[in-house]
This record gives sequence, structure tokens and C-alpha cells, in this order.
Amino acid sequence: MSGELRLTWVRPEDLLGHELRQAAQDGRDASAVERRWLAAGGRPAPERAGASAGPQDPALRRLAERLLDELAWLPTPSADREPAGLAAIRAACPDWPAPGARPPLDRVALETRLHAGWLGRAVGCVLGKPVEKLPLAAIRAIGRATGNWPLDTWFTARGLPAELAAAHPWNRRSAANSLAENIDGAPEDDDLNYPLLGLLLLHRHGHGFDTADVAGLWLDELPAGRTFTAERVAYRNLLAGWEPPATATHHNPFREWIGALIRADVYGYTHPGDPAGAAELAYRDAVLSHSANGVYGAMFAAAAIAAAAGGGVDVHGCLRAGLAVVPAESRLAEAVRFGVATARELPAAADFDAVVDRLHARYGDHHWVHVLPNAALLAAALTHADGDFTASVCRAVSGGWDTDSNGATAGSLAGLLAGAPEALPARWTAPLKNRLATSIAGFDGIGFDELAALTLEVVA
Repeated sequence: MSGELRLTWVRPEDLLGHELRQAAQDGRDASAVERRWLAAGGRPAPERAGASAGPQDPALRRLAERLLDELAWLPTPSADREPAGLAAIRAACPDWPAPGARPPLDRVALETRLHAGWLGRAVGCVLGKPVEKLPLAAIRAIGRATGNWPLDTWFTARGLPAELAAAHPWNRRSAANSLAENIDGAPEDDDLNYPLLGLLLLHRHGHGFDTADVAGLWLDELPAGRTFTAERVAYRNLLAGWEPPATATHHNPFREWIGALIRADVYGYTHPGDPAGAAELAYRDAVLSHSANGVYGAMFAAAAIAAAAGGGVDVHGCLRAGLAVVPAESRLAEAVRFGVATARELPAAADFDAVVDRLHARYGDHHWVHVLPNAALLAAALTHADGDFTASVCRAVSGGWDTDSNGATAGSLAGLLAGAPEALPARWTAPLKNRLATSIAGFDGIGFDELAALTLEVVA
């Protein structure tokens, strides 16, 4: 998940349209609020987060602030199925992993696995960057026009018809650094910045950190211009004096989007074979900026990656481990189950476009950064790929929505399962040159082998 530097992301008049959409998905009756907003000249939510819903109007801003407060007071029918506190979440998970004795860790093998996990995350992220935000039809058209469909390698501008390039320009300035002909190390992306912050958090505060520690780290180390959607609103709320968990919910319509999920890998890396422990750390991180399904997405990813980091389990076992820490009646659990079931129903390699079409038919009314469609796609891609690294990242990216985020998480988990960096095809790893760019101080230019060593130092 990335975006452009747009101050409109925290303008109340831009947030309100997104909150109205979230209310509908929560089952809250916001029809009266919506009528008042539209009658006053307000606009619906723009499809692209960061896009302005109209010119600045002080009267509309004041109205939007009042209506955002009114929407927060509406009862949420899904609240009983989607609890907030960690104890209530555990109680809503009938298969929550029981604590048990973990076998002694082979630290040499674990460091090698972690190296592959970090590297796989970067590969998937870079693969997805050029087509982030593009409609599914555009992604398919670009791939087909360059002989790369079904997706099997990096995107390229070579051979792309001029009219297609003009109709669907590559995403953002940095996307050019993610095309096959231009890749020179892993470029900066929030999907890679946040795992670095998680690693820094564990080095500074250990596994007993609390949400306030996460907040302090953000204010110290995370440039505000590198935050987007829920994280940017939470950052704004911190500066305005709000404390967690209100930072996640006050005027934050992005609280069930994918941002917390992309921050969760390190908690899995550092709890190998301990999905419950990883999920608890992911929860403490996530509630700074997210609630309900946004938090569950982070817990799901952390637990699945913890299972992969522990070794001795296949991708399907990892997904089951992730699902075990998600409230069984939540929409996130439903999305994961739907993704897995759809992939199993259409298992042939040639069927994955049909799998994706079903997912888009089911979740097409959600914003492309919302956690539900992306979790469904991630689960479907990993299930369909059956552990193969290339298939995992390519399927995750080829399904559209938040392409770099889904590619990153799929690559992280599939890399761990591969077990070693040399098990990943060199056509993926060589262009990254063991080098990661970032604005997180102290990490710019770091190698994935060094990240693995630093991660090993804080394994629980």
C-alpha cells in the first residue's frame, strides 16, 4: 500500500465519504447522514485514497466534522461478531492456538529462512509496484501486451503499445524503478518501511512493548510524508493529543484497510512456531491505527508467517494458523475462507483468472486498499500456488487491488517456506542486489542478509 503525498487525506470533507462507505459495510444505517451531506453539496468518497472530494469549503468542513462524530455514535450490528479487546478476540476464536513447548530452535537454519523471508517480501513488493492502483483490466492488458500473462516475471515498458501506456501510466514516480529494465536494488516502499520499524521497535523495547511505544517510535522515526490512509490519520490524531486506541477510530474511515497487515511480518519472523504470540504483538501494533477487521488482518498475517518461520508446515497449514487467531464470525475470517475455497474449487494453473474474477465479483464494492478483498486474494493466491514462490507472488499481484502489499506478504511467507535465499529463482533476487532503500534512519542501503541477522537477535 502506498500513495501520493496529499494533505487532503486528513481533510474532514474527504474523510466523510469514505466513512459513509465504511458505515454501509459495517451495517450501520447512515442514510440520514448521507442525505444531509449530499444536500449540502458534499461528494461521495473518491475511489482513490488521497483524491480530493472537492475544493476546500469552510462550511462543508465544519459540517463534515459534525457528521463524522454522528457516524461514530451509530450502533454497529457487527460489533458482537467482531470484538475489539484481545481477550474478547481470543474468546471468539474457538481454535486459538494453545501455548505449548516449542522445540529448540536451529538458529542457523532460522537465520537462513529469515533471509529468504525478507528477500521474498521485497521481491513481491517490487513486482507489484508498477501496477498498484490500476484496474484489474488494465493490469491484464499490460501483461498480455508484453507477453507476460499469466504473470511470470517483472513488468516492463518494453514492447508496451504507446496507447496502452498512455491510458494506464505506471503508478507514481517510483514505479519506474520497479520495471524489469530499471530495477537496481529494492526501492523504498511503505510495505518495506513498516517491517523495518517493527524490527527497530523490538530492538528498543523488546517483546513487552505496548501501543504507546509504537506511537512514540512513529513520532521519532517515521516521516509523516511516508504515512498513508489509516496511518496518516492516526499520526494526525497523535499530534492532536489523542491516545490509543482512539487514534485508530477518531475520524479514521481507513481503520479496516490493509495498513496494519503490512506491518505484521516481523512479529511472525520473531515468533517462529508460535502463531498466538505473533498475533498478540501484531494486535498491540495494529490498534494504534486500526480496529476490527483491520486488526484481524494483521493478526492473521503475523500468525501465518510465524507458522512458516517455524518450519515443518506447508502453506495450507500456515493459512490455517492465521485463520485460528481471527474471530470465526468476522468478515475477515469469511474473506479468508472464501479465498481459500475459491482457489480449491478452481485449482488448475490456467484457472486463476477465474478465481480472481469471483473475488472481484464478491468484493468489488470495497475500496482497493480495504483489508477484506486483499485478504481474500492473498489467501486465494497462496492456496492456488501451493507453496511455489513464483506462483505465489505472481498470483497475488495479478489479482489487482493492493498489488505491492499482497505481493510482499505472499513473497514473505513463500520465501520462508522456500527456506533459503538460494531457493528463490535468481531472476527475482539478482536485480535487488541485496540492497534496500528506505527513509527509516539507519537502514538505508541495508542488505537482506543483515536484516535476517538483526531479526535473529530479537527472536522470542
